[in-house]
Amino acid sequence: MELTFVMVVISIVFLSIFIVLIILLLRALLKYINSKDIRHEKLVVRQSLGETLKEYRTQCKMTQEFVAESIGVSRQAVSKWENGTSDPSTSNLFALAKLMEFLQKNY
Repeated sequence: MELTFVMVVISIVFLSIFIVLIILLLRALLKYINSKDIRHEKLVVRQSLGETLKEYRTQCKMTQEFVAESIGVSRQAVSKWENGTSDPSTSNLFALAKLMEFLQKNY
């Protein structure tokens, strides 16, 4: 009789642990599902400069040629920046930032 009582207690303990683990798993899953916006934001942050430049340029319906003429570089330079082949100089980064800021205010 004592052996069955001990087995029942052990079974209840294991069942309780199992239920707690399932609850924790469901909470983690819900937290993951509700964090979609944050995950998207982190993805955008992880984008390279070229990807971000191309995305913003296409959103504003600009050509590489327009960007190049606006900041005083060749179209090939803008293409290389977008492809990740090369990076813009600091002065070109400032010019790009000013151009994007100007376009953002006017679009």
